[in-house]
Amino acid sequence: MTMSIDCVVPSRSRLGEGAIWDVDDARLWWVDIRAGLVHCHDPASGTNDTVEVGEQVGSIARRASSGLVMATESGFYLFDPASGEKHCIATPESHLEGNRFNDGTTDPHGRFWAGSMRDDGAPPERRGSFYRLDADHSISRHLDPVHTTNGLAFSPDGDVMYFADTNRDVQTVWACDYDLDTGTPSAQRVFFHSGDVAGRPDGATVDVDGCYWFAGVGGWQIVRVTPAGVVDRIIEMPVEKPSKVMFGGAGLDTLYVTSIAEGISDAAAQPEAGSLFAVTGIGTQGLPQARFAG
Repeated sequence: MTMSIDCVVPSRSRLGEGAIWDVDDARLWWVDIRAGLVHCHDPASGTNDTVEVGEQVGSIARRASSGLVMATESGFYLFDPASGEKHCIATPESHLEGNRFNDGTTDPHGRFWAGSMRDDGAPPERRGSFYRLDADHSISRHLDPVHTTNGLAFSPDGDVMYFADTNRDVQTVWACDYDLDTGTPSAQRVFFHSGDVAGRPDGATVDVDGCYWFAGVGGWQIVRVTPAGVVDRIIEMPVEKPSKVMFGGAGLDTLYVTSIAEGISDAAAQPEAGSLFAVTGIGTQGLPQARFAG
């Protein structure tokens, strides 16, 4: 099958991110962090519904019951896209002015993980942490400090957790042993450093073969890394800042890619920057994403 890259939702999202595919509702959910928007794309109809959150929103996940869980500028929330109702769970970084939440995902048991970062225009500072939100809404902090939290993903059997720091002076992906019974990462080690590819590691996912795919932000590319930490595939994108990859579609064989319109080098040369893309014909499949158990 010939690979194809198609713009499925034309947009000038300032900071498109947070793509998740829900196998039950067959929708691709994604966000514009800066605009505080949650999008829901239906590939069958081609529609893209949008709802305002009221603040910057970094990452989301579908809930086992209904609605979404969100990691926003101020903390963790439950959110009903139909009514716009937002319920605060916790604001663990209310004491850190200028911090907001960024990338997130669920582990195979339905725990929600999300990372924070400083994002107030000040010089970069390692002031981010990763947080685990359990089904009972308890929260724990892990794997800090980090500049720009990103790249959260889990291996097919759930015993490896990946995370990244996108900062230009770091641009590294780490792997950890992951205890699925307790949701605890340990034995952190360097998995991949992106200095040898054009893009820095942004939002990520894992395929059925255990390969780690990340959006190479700033590098016009998507990168696949084998479980051994070796690059075995690069897909060139029509935009400078792809930001998050997620497998979806009926066969989980479409790679959806969000992108960023903010701060690109030549806006006129990238009319689709900020849009949602679908990459087909890549010859592999993704993994179902667990809903948040709480």
